[in-house]
Amino acid sequence: MIGYVTVGVTDMDKAKAFYSGVLADLGAKVLMEMDRIAFIGKSMSEPMLSVCIPYNGEAPNPGNGNMLAITAGSKENVDALHRKALELGASDDGAPGQRIPDVFYGAYVRDPDGNKIAFFHFG
Repeated sequence: MIGYVTVGVTDMDKAKAFYSGVLADLGAKVLMEMDRIAFIGKSMSEPMLSVCIPYNGEAPNPGNGNMLAITAGSKENVDALHRKALELGASDDGAPGQRIPDVFYGAYVRDPDGNKIAFFHFG
């Protein structure tokens, strides 16, 4: 159902390096790019993330209550993605941990532009 989700960024090269670096172990890479937008994912036929300089030329603003949630596949992958994001310049917004007993394990970061990202595993 979801084709892609877009987050606004200030620096395309930095954003592409951050997201493709964080998501590389999940098989994602930059699939297509144009002047002010790039699509990152496993394939053009699966949901993707796009990073974009806003069309109106104004500063990108992270939304209050907006969050990108990336399924990690395991608790260990949640930990690894959180660690990798921090290494690539994210700020911690919630260390990895069990949020709902036996149901939801997650970790949270803010990308270099302040967009909130959750890495999670159900089960």
